[in-house]
Amino acid sequence: MRLLTAADVHALLDLDAAIATQRTAFTALATGEAWQPDKIGGGPYGARSTVFCYAARLDAATGPVSKFGSVNPGNHALGLPSVHAVLVALHPETGAPVAVLDGGAVTTLRTSAASAVAVAELARPGATRLAVLGAGTQGRAHVRSISRVLPLREVTMWSPDLAERERTARDLAADGYPVRAVADVAHAVAKADVVVCATLATEPILPPGLLRPGATVVSIGSFEEHRLEVGTDLLEASAAVVVDHVPTARAHAGPVVAGRPMELLALGDVLGGRATARRRPDDLVTYLSVGLGVQDAAAAWHVIERAEALGAGQEIAW
Repeated sequence: MRLLTAADVHALLDLDAAIATQRTAFTALATGEAWQPDKIGGGPYGARSTVFCYAARLDAATGPVSKFGSVNPGNHALGLPSVHAVLVALHPETGAPVAVLDGGAVTTLRTSAASAVAVAELARPGATRLAVLGAGTQGRAHVRSISRVLPLREVTMWSPDLAERERTARDLAADGYPVRAVADVAHAVAKADVVVCATLATEPILPPGLLRPGATVVSIGSFEEHRLEVGTDLLEASAAVVVDHVPTARAHAGPVVAGRPMELLALGDVLGGRATARRRPDDLVTYLSVGLGVQDAAAAWHVIERAEALGAGQEIAW
């Protein structure tokens, strides 16, 4: 069995490859090739952290994948990532363990890559301005990933933590991204073509009235019933609401659970031309990412196959 650390995962899965794996995942899900059961998530009453478990299979040629971990909002104060996880992949024929991967690294890469797939499909033509609400691990990752699908001229970044948003903006600018920190949400989104919400907020942070016509909103933080970084008012103002997986979004996405029944479009169907999200340039389009095991499976098997070809990682007896 092969052990692959976070450093291994990042070395073996570059941004363009990560984006390609996510397009494959959503396509396989939409065509019925992938197996995607409901996720498990929750925890005991009063616990600040959330336990999660995802299982999936991308296709018959790749084996089952399961990711187990937790989301820990208190880690911010400790200088630690909010998500820690372990991912296990099994052989497609024998079921024997093939690899154990750092699930946090896989989550970071596949989540931001999936958003890039959505943005490439949903953003209005000519989009060049990005706003990111949230300056943590995912905020950073989304700037990097979306820059691969849009010719970004300006990135505004907001976080309630002044030091964090300035540090993150400074680090990204040093790497060549046109990022600047701003003092509030209104200034961040005023001119944005695309707005990414990457927080753990339990109350809405983005009033739809602040958005310019034609904006695309990506929310990755509304992945549990009680998480509402975007509100039901934003969904109701949207010409289309696109989700990673309709049954999962209806069961778990905070603003979907809290809001009135509405039509949801699966990203895989939009990618395959079976559904249309943006019909006019001035449409407001929202994408909600709850997170799926099939996304992990697509990314993990790419990493495993490259690791085997290059002899990367550590072989351990099982």
